[in-house]
Amino acid sequence: MRQFIESIVTRLQRIFNPDTMADQLAGWFLNLVVGILVFVAFYFLWRILRLVLRSTLRKRVDATAFSFIETMAKFGLLTFGAVTALDAVGIKTSAVLASLGILGLTIGFAARDALSNLISGILIFIDRPFVIGDLVEIEGVYGRIERITLRSTRVVTSDGRMLAVPNTQVINKTVASYTNFPHLRIDVAVTIAVTENLERARQVLIGLVQNDAAYMKDPLPRVVVTQLNDYNVVLELQAWLDDERQHVQKRFELREKIFNALNAAGVVMPFETIQLTPLEFKTANGSLALPAAAAGRS
Repeated sequence: MRQFIESIVTRLQRIFNPDTMADQLAGWFLNLVVGILVFVAFYFLWRILRLVLRSTLRKRVDATAFSFIETMAKFGLLTFGAVTALDAVGIKTSAVLASLGILGLTIGFAARDALSNLISGILIFIDRPFVIGDLVEIEGVYGRIERITLRSTRVVTSDGRMLAVPNTQVINKTVASYTNFPHLRIDVAVTIAVTENLERARQVLIGLVQNDAAYMKDPLPRVVVTQLNDYNVVLELQAWLDDERQHVQKRFELREKIFNALNAAGVVMPFETIQLTPLEFKTANGSLALPAAAAGRS
C-alpha cells in the first residue's frame, strides 16, 4: 500500500514539476501561435483568391452564380484552413470527428435548423427562383434581393430595411417575383357611378397610358368591369409596363392621374352615403305621420 501511494506521489511530482510544466506550457503556446498563423495565412489566401475570382469571373457570370461560387470557395478554403490549424495546434481532427459520432444524434438535432438552411441555400442557388437584384414578395414581404447566403436570403424592403429571411422559409413558401420576366402588368381599380357611361370612362382611362412610352403597345392596355354593385361599378385599368422595375412608382402615378382625369371629365366617382326618405304610415287612431327613415345607400 505504501509503495502504491509513493508511486502516485512520484507521478504527481513529475507532472507538476515546474520545469516540466514550463516546457509543456511553452510547447502548447508555441503550437497555438503556429495554429493561429496557419489560419491567418489561409485567411489571406482567401482574400487573394477572392480578388482573383472578382477579376476573372464577375464579368463572365451573373451576380447570383458569382455569389454562389464565392461563398462555396470561402466556406471550403476556410474550413480546410481551420482543420489544418487545429492539426498544427496538436488537436487531431480525425479523433474529434470520430468522437462526434457518439454525439452525432444530439448535435444533429441541435443543428437541424442550420443544416436545413444550408441545404436550402444550395437548392436556391441551383433552382434559382430569383436572382440578386430581383424584386420579390415572400409571404407578404416585398423588397429587392440584396444577397443570397448559405443561411439566409437578404431582402431590402422599399422603406430601406434589411430583412434576413431563413432559406428554409424561402424554399418552402410561395415567392412572387416581379422581375423574373421581361414585362409586368399593373392593374388599377376605380369605381364610378352606375349612371355613368362605361365607354366614356373607358376612353378617359385608356388615354392616360396609350401614348405613354412607359407602357407597351402590344399587348394593348384595356379597361374591364370587375364588379357590378348596387350603387357603383368597379373598373380596372390593365396596362403592361415596358420596364417592370418601375411598377411601384407607375402604380402610384397612375392612381393620381386617374383621379384627376375622371374629375376633369366630369365622371362621378361615388363614395358611400346614406339617404333618408320619408315614409308614410297610419297610426292606431287613423292619423298619418311622416317620420324620416333610412331607405338606402348610394
